[in-house]
Amino acid sequence: MLNEKVAALINDQINKELYSAYLYLDFANHFADAGLNGFANWYTIQAQEERDHAMLFLKYLQNNDGKVTLGAIDAPHNEAKSHMDILKAGLTHEEYVTSLINNIYDAAHSVKDYRTMQFLDWFVKEQGEEEMNATDLIKKMELFGSDPKGLYMLNQELAARIYSAPSLVLD
Repeated sequence: MLNEKVAALINDQINKELYSAYLYLDFANHFADAGLNGFANWYTIQAQEERDHAMLFLKYLQNNDGKVTLGAIDAPHNEAKSHMDILKAGLTHEEYVTSLINNIYDAAHSVKDYRTMQFLDWFVKEQGEEEMNATDLIKKMELFGSDPKGLYMLNQELAARIYSAPSLVLD
């Protein structure tokens, strides 16, 4: 049986992951409206990943006799004025999600819930990749974004991204 605090944090994480999906869909819409369909594709795939993360947390609760409690998902709070603002907001959001995962890990560690810690190891690694990808995108935009040809090529690169479901299996 899961510790009550750990289960509550995981329930909250389901909501946060679904909010992340909404946020990235909002980012995708921003770029689609600007005619940058590659950037829109990149964030649409990010949204799919976040949805899958939520489902992994949900399945983990179910598999460990935890009660899943779904809450309302807030509307995205995107006040970005530029494309770079969106990219930086994406990095800030990923850093926030990393802190949430770390909080769950810390709570699991404090009650010696090694199974949950092992489950979270994948998310710890994933968040490192997410932050690296967001940072890389910012660096590329800084290098190429002010040049129309460079922006076009970056947009084409992002358009080639395809969705790949998480490799973590919870059956």
